[in-house]
Amino acid sequence: MAHQHDSTTEDTLNSMTPLDIADWRLRTFNLYETVRHVAAENPAEAHSLWRHERDRMFATHPASALSAEDKMSFAGLKTADYDPIYRFHVPLTLEGAGRTMSMETGTDGTVDFLRLGTFDLPELGQLAVWKIQGYGGGIFVPFRDATAGQTGGSYGAGRYLIDTIKGAFHGTRGSNAEITYVLDFNFAYNPSCAYNEAWACPLPGPSNRMAVEIPVGELY
Repeated sequence: MAHQHDSTTEDTLNSMTPLDIADWRLRTFNLYETVRHVAAENPAEAHSLWRHERDRMFATHPASALSAEDKMSFAGLKTADYDPIYRFHVPLTLEGAGRTMSMETGTDGTVDFLRLGTFDLPELGQLAVWKIQGYGGGIFVPFRDATAGQTGGSYGAGRYLIDTIKGAFHGTRGSNAEITYVLDFNFAYNPSCAYNEAWACPLPGPSNRMAVEIPVGELY
């Protein structure tokens, strides 16, 4: 994993108050709670709601990754229409579990990760599943697919599929040994550093890179 950081744009972060950031996170948690509820019956409708609210937050919220100048010309995030073939229910296998990794970031110091296992996705490949070894913990699944960096494709450094520490999670089904995780690539989104280099973002390493194209979710 890697990060991006540019001290020349730190004023964007410095202008935000702790209350701004807390409010952004609370709104994000509330958004995903609503999305999970709606998606139980109609994932496409949940996706439309998610797109609309994210556009609104990016355009108006003081903790948006967009600069004031970018907000003036902002017309919405580039997000693909919903495609149900990219929604999966898969178990978490123990392949790779127990491995650790550390990453230096410009804003958060050293961030440690513990691998919980692997998601096997039919016809797409595998994704490592990580736990953030810090306050709040959380399941973290970034990924980079073959559209990354391509014209009309996705952000070159990768996107996020799950980040429970920020509320980005689509739920589980079953219980105990029968549990499966909802993985919906239509809700994949770009890290904040895609829009502003003042942010430092964990990005996909080798075990979170996919050889196939995933043309849904938030593009770039």
